[in-house]
Amino acid sequence: MADGIKINQISKKTWYKWSFYINIILFFIVALFIYLLVIDCLEFKGGYDWIYITRDIGFLSVSLALIFFQFFRNLLIIMRRSL
Repeated sequence: MADGIKINQISKKTWYKWSFYINIILFFIVALFIYLLVIDCLEFKGGYDWIYITRDIGFLSVSLALIFFQFFRNLLIIMRRSL
């Protein structure tokens, strides 16, 4: 980035704040798509309804992967600081 702020210039406090907001958004996405998955499974009648179920599972898997990635990364940081 020629004119913008470089990533290594952003403070830890700013990173933690952005990480918090990203986690809140991810939890809302998980809640929304769990709700949609339940509704789509209850209203499943065959045909092309499996596309909606696949969509819900796809969004859930990506958002849960990001949540677990952040969780284990933060756990690793805590373990490094305490050793």
